[in-house]
Amino acid sequence: MSQPSPAERFARASQRAQHPLTTEFAAMQRFELDDFQIAGCQALEEGRSVLVAAPTGAGKTIVGEFAVHLAMQEPGEKAFYTTPMKALSNQKFRELVDVYGPDEVGLLTGDTNINGSARIVVMTTEVLRNMLYADSSALRGLRYVVMDEVHYLADRFRGAVWEEVIIHLPPSVRLVSLSATVSNAEEFGDWLDTVRGDTQVIVSEVRPVPLEQHVLVRGDLLPLFDDRAGVATAQVNQELLRIRSGSGATYENNRRSQAYRSGRQAGTIPQGRRGPRPGQRPVRSANFQRFERLDRPQVVDLLARSNLLPAIFFIFSRAGCDGAVQQVRRANLRLTTAEERQEIREIVEERTRTLREEDLAVLGFWEWRDNLERGVAAHHAGLLPAFKEVVEELFQRKLVKAVFATETLALGINMPARTVVLEKLEKFNGEARVAITSGEYTQLTGRAGRRGIDVEGHAVIQWTEGLDPQSVAALASRRTYPLNSSFRPTYNMAVNLIDQFGRSRAREILESSFAQFQADRAVVGLARQVREAEESLAGYEQAMTCDRGDFREYSAIRRELSDLEKLNRRDATASRVTREKRQRELQSLRKRMQRHPAHSCPDRENHARWAERYWKLKRSTDKLRSQIRSRTGTVARTFDRVVDVLTELQYVVVDDDGTTRLTPAGRTMRRIYGQRDLLVAESLRRGLWSGLDAPAMAAIACSLVYEPRRDDAGPGEHGLPRGVFRPALDATQTLWQELDDLEREHRLPGTEPIAAGLASAMHQWARGGPLDQVLVDADMAAGDFVRWAKQTIDLLDQLSLVADGPVATVARRALDGVRRGIVAYSTV
Repeated sequence: MSQPSPAERFARASQRAQHPLTTEFAAMQRFELDDFQIAGCQALEEGRSVLVAAPTGAGKTIVGEFAVHLAMQEPGEKAFYTTPMKALSNQKFRELVDVYGPDEVGLLTGDTNINGSARIVVMTTEVLRNMLYADSSALRGLRYVVMDEVHYLADRFRGAVWEEVIIHLPPSVRLVSLSATVSNAEEFGDWLDTVRGDTQVIVSEVRPVPLEQHVLVRGDLLPLFDDRAGVATAQVNQELLRIRSGSGATYENNRRSQAYRSGRQAGTIPQGRRGPRPGQRPVRSANFQRFERLDRPQVVDLLARSNLLPAIFFIFSRAGCDGAVQQVRRANLRLTTAEERQEIREIVEERTRTLREEDLAVLGFWEWRDNLERGVAAHHAGLLPAFKEVVEELFQRKLVKAVFATETLALGINMPARTVVLEKLEKFNGEARVAITSGEYTQLTGRAGRRGIDVEGHAVIQWTEGLDPQSVAALASRRTYPLNSSFRPTYNMAVNLIDQFGRSRAREILESSFAQFQADRAVVGLARQVREAEESLAGYEQAMTCDRGDFREYSAIRRELSDLEKLNRRDATASRVTREKRQRELQSLRKRMQRHPAHSCPDRENHARWAERYWKLKRSTDKLRSQIRSRTGTVARTFDRVVDVLTELQYVVVDDDGTTRLTPAGRTMRRIYGQRDLLVAESLRRGLWSGLDAPAMAAIACSLVYEPRRDDAGPGEHGLPRGVFRPALDATQTLWQELDDLEREHRLPGTEPIAAGLASAMHQWARGGPLDQVLVDADMAAGDFVRWAKQTIDLLDQLSLVADGPVATVARRALDGVRRGIVAYSTV
């Protein structure tokens, strides 16, 4: 590595002198900061907002942590650190407590409230959105907001929350947006600069730990790319192509493969190109159709002997993850030492000591703990959150060596591995098996390579029949995954905006959304195409000019005549009356054409060729103009439709002077958040839930938040709780139908029908029912039940705050009934 020149050293020294806080912060870190991290910190020190887009594991959060560091330099200043998931919030909370101490750090995640008035508060993005609409006193002194995983803005269910926060944060707040690598980071940065002011965009596509990509063919790891051709060319390994072609090539003679085999005992995959060991006889392979895949214990063992653990195996199904752990268990594979097993047991006992003994048996605790002591675990949404947190901690401590996970693990949790294994390159999306995208591939393999520990990370694709190495290489090297807005005005958003800003200002605010920004950008491109087309149209019109008469008029008659003749030929089944009518029209058009002055022009057919080009281009140009009209002001038009529904239901009223204001019902809706904000508000106003007891209230709330699987047929009448619940549910469903009809009348998409599939289990749980019985009734994993229970708690909490006295009291009792046992448990 060449030494920097005197001029370069002088420039770096000048930078350090201009950014003393960045220099001081960088010196505190365990490793030297990368250029993009330094650039982000320096921009913050200069008082700018930043967007940092970099690969998974590159260390983007350092820039967010520097924002927290800056806030702590000034008395009275605050920093909020937002994440899209409670698990991420919990993890970042623990990290910041380790740095600043428990007195300075708080946590707000909807169901957890720890030290919420602290100077540093970690929270989910929804919590901050709610604070902004409520004009919370906690916002006073806020100087920095970190939005981790800001690419969640594209999520079609929750993405709008990110845009709401970005738009509504006070201008004095500096925003730190941290994103995975997206292909339109500059476009997103331009929007941030428009709505937030001076924002620097920092993009890095460099992985801190290089990634070696392999294909596992039977027992050998073959490189995906042939590095002899140079990294820039990314040429696919010819041996893989020969295997794909079924030529029966002796792939074991591949030099990288032989180097791997000879290096097993050394515990590394050599990077050189050594040939076979002396005396080692190459093994002749069969045609690729007869290759047998290694089973999971064999793959784990191979990686263990090759010093490629810890590893994450991404399996796109929960059952597959649990089954993989069972396979390793049945193979009696142990990846841990006696000392590690003892340490694992102590950590597990400490983290789960508050769980009830009878619940542990239901949750399969002892087998789960035994698997952990073997060094293997599953990680998916069906796992109890407390168990997932233990798996994450043990993996970070290098005690668990192999984790079988669904793709949800790739979304931000800090669990880097030495190796990532992909068994398949397709997954079930709820309707069909589809290939994973390049963005998903990058997100998954981004977990490979631990900074400061590994020289390189390893991605392993298991060979399957029909695997195309060229397609895998394209997936691995493509960088085309744009960030697209999913923003759409909601009823809650509308009443909050009208209350704070009035209707006209609210429309202006919505027109500043990223959704409209992207639509307008598209309109700019379309308008440019229209301008270019208009120039061509003028040229064509000039070229078909005829001194005998208006040739455009003449060509329009010819086109009309030609179209009618084609229609007449195609529509042979038309009635006699229709055919006679068309014949009269054809005769009339022929006469008009023959009488037109341009018909006698000797250069008529040359003019006609230009006319044909003119009409063809005009048709496509008219389509472009239609697209422009449909895209301009789309967000504001949707807002107007939402307000029209609210006006019809009297949540807002329009005064004689045109001013739009909230009614008492509208003021109630300001604090009702979620997909069913209008249904909840209208149910409260009509008193549909007034006679409910606490378990029935919990069951109703659950029915409003629960989203069943596609194959879930529902409980039927016999499976629903008896008593006061059923009439309340019937009334709520009837109301949903009314509102759905009203929304569709106003050209709004409506909502999904109410799903009462979990109502009985939640009713039983809120009554104090035992966990084993509830899980049987729910017919779902403990982790899924906890997730729906926590969403039920969120809605009950809102009801306890906005409903009238008796309903609010029952909602609080229902909340207490649901928030117990494994639902209440948290390791934070």
